[in-house]
Amino acid sequence: MRQKVFAGHAVRRLREKFNLKQTELAARLQVSPSYINQIESNQRPLTAPVLIAISRAFGVDITTFGAEDLDRIVADLRESAADPMFRDLDLGLQDMKAVANLSPAFAHAFLRMHVALRRTAEWRASLDDMLTAGGDGADEAKLIPYEEVRDYFHYIDNYVDDLDRAAEALAERLGVLAGSDPAGVFAEHLSRVRGVRVEVGAADPGAPLSALDARTKRLVLSGALSPQARAFRLAATIAQLEQADLVEGQLARAAFRSPTAREIARLALFNYVAGALILPYSRFRALARERRHDLDRLVLETGASLEQVCHRLSTLQRPGARGVPFYFAKVDRAGNITKRHSATRFQFARHGGACPVWNVHQAFEAGGQTLVQIGEMPDGVRYLCLARAITVPTLRYGQAPRAYALGLGCEVSFADDMIYADGLDLKAAPAARLGVSCRICPRRDCDLRAFPPLDRDIRTDPAVRGVIPFEIL
Repeated sequence: MRQKVFAGHAVRRLREKFNLKQTELAARLQVSPSYINQIESNQRPLTAPVLIAISRAFGVDITTFGAEDLDRIVADLRESAADPMFRDLDLGLQDMKAVANLSPAFAHAFLRMHVALRRTAEWRASLDDMLTAGGDGADEAKLIPYEEVRDYFHYIDNYVDDLDRAAEALAERLGVLAGSDPAGVFAEHLSRVRGVRVEVGAADPGAPLSALDARTKRLVLSGALSPQARAFRLAATIAQLEQADLVEGQLARAAFRSPTAREIARLALFNYVAGALILPYSRFRALARERRHDLDRLVLETGASLEQVCHRLSTLQRPGARGVPFYFAKVDRAGNITKRHSATRFQFARHGGACPVWNVHQAFEAGGQTLVQIGEMPDGVRYLCLARAITVPTLRYGQAPRAYALGLGCEVSFADDMIYADGLDLKAAPAARLGVSCRICPRRDCDLRAFPPLDRDIRTDPAVRGVIPFEIL
C-alpha cells in the first residue's frame, strides 16, 4: 500500500514563494480553493494528479513532497520531548505530528534550541570538575558544531545534487570505475590540469596523511596510506581545487550558525565530492543493483574500501534515479557513533548510546564476517541490518589499534534487492526488537535495557529482583 503524502507545509511555502493566494493557486492547478485549503491544513493528502500539476506549473521536483523528512522530525521531537523538563506538558505523538506537518521549520528551531539547552546544562553540571581540573570547557563546546553539520546531512538524505553531478561528470571524463586505477588517474589529472606534483612520503606515524602546498603546487601523501585511502586523499584535493565555488554555494544556503560548523561542513562537502569521484553515481548505482548490493563484490570490482562503498550506498538518493535507501553508521568499541547517515526512517540517538540489541555491537567479535539481522524499531518498521567490523592498521609498535563496526541497512521491503536476504523468511523470522536509545525506548521488557526511559516512572521492589532492577510503569 502506498503511503499517503500529507505535505501542506510544502504547498504553502511554494504558494508563498510565488506570492499567490489560495484562489490563484487553485486556478493554476485547476482545483477548488477549498481543496487547496484542505491540502495546506493537512486535511487532505496530495494526489498524483495534483503532484503532476504542481510539477508542470512550477517546475519543481515532486519527489521532494515525500513524508520521509517529516518522519524523522517526528522521531527527533519524540526524543527531545522525553526530556524531564517537558514531563508535565503531556506532549503526545499526535501533537508532534501536527507540529511537523504544519510547521517543520518551527520543529527544526525547537530541536536546535533543545540541543543548545542540553549542552548548556551539561556544561554547567560539569563546571565543578572543570574548575578543579583547570579546564575551559572547550571539548564540550566543540560538539555543538558537529551536531549541526550532522543534522544538515541528515535532513538532506546525505545527497548534494550539484556536487554529485559535477563529480560524476569529471569521473566520466576520466574513466573512473571503468577498469582504471583511480589513484593513478587522479594524480595524472592533478599534474596535467592543475600543475600539482604528487609525491609519496615516508610512512611516518607523526606525518599528516596529506599536505598540499598551494604556493609550490606540491601534494605530499603519507606512505602509510592504503591504496584506497590514497585515492580518496587525491580526490579530496581535486574537490578542493575545482569545486570550491559549488561548495561555498552549499555553505551559503545551509546558513550554519557558527564559523566552526561552516568549516566542518566545508571539509565534509569536499569529502563528499571525493567519494562521488571514486564511485560515480550512475555507474556505481547500476553496479550495486546488478550485484544485489553484495558488499564483497562491490569492494572487489571497484577497488574502493568497505567503508567507502557503504558510505556511498547511503548517498544514492538522486531524484528520479534513487538507489535503495540505506542507513549507514560507523561505531567505535565504546558505542560512540562517529558517522551516521540515513535515507531511511531508521533513527540514531542524538544523545546517549545506541541500542545494545543492534548487531553493530556484536560485529567486533565476529571475525570480519558480515552479520545479518532483521530488526524492528518501535514504530513497527522492519529493517535488514548488516554489520561488519574493520580495523585500521597500526603504524608503530605500542599504538592501540583502531577498530570500528560499520552498520548498513534498509527496510525489508527492499529485500529483493539485497543478496543478504536470500534464504531468510522475512515474514516468519523473529525480529530483533531495536530502539533508538534506552532513554526514549518504549519497550518495557527488554533484558538489555541500560537505564529507564526518561518519560516513564519506575517502581522497585526490594523483595523481588529481576534481570532489570526496576519495573517500568
